[in-house]
Amino acid sequence: MSAPNPFSGIATRWLGRISYDEGLAEQEKLVAARDGDAILFLEHEPVYTMGRRRDQSSLRDPKSLPHPVFETNRGGEATYHGPGQLVGYFIIDLAKRHKDLHIHLRAIEDLLIETSRNAGVQASRREELTGVWIQQRKIASIGVGVRKWVTMHGFAINVTQESLAPFSYITPCGIQGVEMTCLENEGASETPESFAQRIASHIKSPV
Repeated sequence: MSAPNPFSGIATRWLGRISYDEGLAEQEKLVAARDGDAILFLEHEPVYTMGRRRDQSSLRDPKSLPHPVFETNRGGEATYHGPGQLVGYFIIDLAKRHKDLHIHLRAIEDLLIETSRNAGVQASRREELTGVWIQQRKIASIGVGVRKWVTMHGFAINVTQESLAPFSYITPCGIQGVEMTCLENEGASETPESFAQRIASHIKSPV
């Protein structure tokens, strides 16, 4: 018998395609309101993001990047967000749950792994590497921020081939030689919105 899903019943919303600024503003509004937990699903306009850290070498040459760079308040190194990729933002009060960020990260990984398998893609973890993988290929990145135990940010899973090319300009998540993949390349016929609906169904929450 499988363990209960820790995100079961949390309200979800599909925001469509929005800018990174708009997504961050919506998160900030929900964190400030503290009016219950929520998961936001969306696509972003093309943007590279970087966690707040002194070493920004994973951006390689920022002046050569085809899309803007946004320094943000999540953990982790450089990644890309854009069309063909589903982003999920988790606004969750961990003070009412377990006060453990590592448990939260593993729960997000589990959610993506189970939903990918439901779509016919055998995803898994890799030891000591946060994210979701198909063997040695990375399909989803995870980075979170937390403020007074209320989480922000979450995951980005590559759904269609459109999401992949911009990763070639950076060192994704600072992992040298990593190969990025997407659900389409792994045999699943999905859109970001349809995969969001799969996740919502998995946690029994309507989009």
